[in-house]
Amino acid sequence: MMKKLFIICFFALGLNSAIAADDWPSLKPIRLISVFPPGGSVDAVARVLAPALQSYLKQSVVVENIGGASGVIGTSALVRSDSDGYTFAVVFDTHGVNQSLKDKMPYDTLKDIANITLIGTSPMVLAASNKSGITSFKELTNDSKKATPYNYGTIGAGSLGHLAMASLAKKSKFEWTHIPYRGGGPLMADALAGHIQLAVGSIYLMKQHIDSGRMVPLVVTSPKRSKDLPNIPTISESGFPGFDAPAWWGVIAPAKTPPEIITKMNQAIIAVLNQPDIAKKLDDQGITIIAGGPEVFNPFLRKQMNTWGQFVVQNKIKEE
Repeated sequence: MMKKLFIICFFALGLNSAIAADDWPSLKPIRLISVFPPGGSVDAVARVLAPALQSYLKQSVVVENIGGASGVIGTSALVRSDSDGYTFAVVFDTHGVNQSLKDKMPYDTLKDIANITLIGTSPMVLAASNKSGITSFKELTNDSKKATPYNYGTIGAGSLGHLAMASLAKKSKFEWTHIPYRGGGPLMADALAGHIQLAVGSIYLMKQHIDSGRMVPLVVTSPKRSKDLPNIPTISESGFPGFDAPAWWGVIAPAKTPPEIITKMNQAIIAVLNQPDIAKKLDDQGITIIAGGPEVFNPFLRKQMNTWGQFVVQNKIKEE
């Protein structure tokens, strides 16, 4: 009797999943969580995607900002939500580090989450506040070699900007102090006011302030120069060969989301990313579009987790 009951339940669940996938996304609005506050690149990417997906899917797509803890609070909200295909989230590079950084995670990054689409990558920029007096990376490194202390702000502890600069400082024995913020908006507010000397962030976050002269670009973190800042050298060509730390963005869902819906949402995102107007908006933000589905996103995330997770553990980096 129990065996028959199990079989009935198993097929019932499968049938319900199939029905849900057939009806998707007609039943209710889609919730797209931005795991960082307004003012940063994650929010900007979510708000570029949302109206385009809404038009493509013929269903409302509502962006909800749930920031804090380098993306963990917003991702936790995603994991706790129903796995019915109506809740997704846009995450940033911190997503690949948080599992190693935090002692008590409310979810398992690999087990509790389905990776939908790797949107793209972008160089990060190390820039100085124009109130700091720093005019070049060479000046910064020369002073740092003389044990001159500097501070740098990032979007949060464990963000790729934090780990990239911590790695650079450790190898070179620079006395750099990390100052974490809860997102790009608060970070840039303090950098522009001169409360911190240096800031690390995506091109999207920095470009308008560089163009206005309020931030002085020093180097980019990619192996090659950015087409958006062609005159700004890479860290690799500035005395640290092989340095490579790109920012990245992706869309995720709860792990038990029906596979058919994951496939449909991935196809929708890729179709949207291939639209010329959307591609231009992201390109204007310095993002190189990858538009990779789970077959691309899964190994990419594992590599990020292994590379930077190992650095976090080896250097005993903790949440600040």
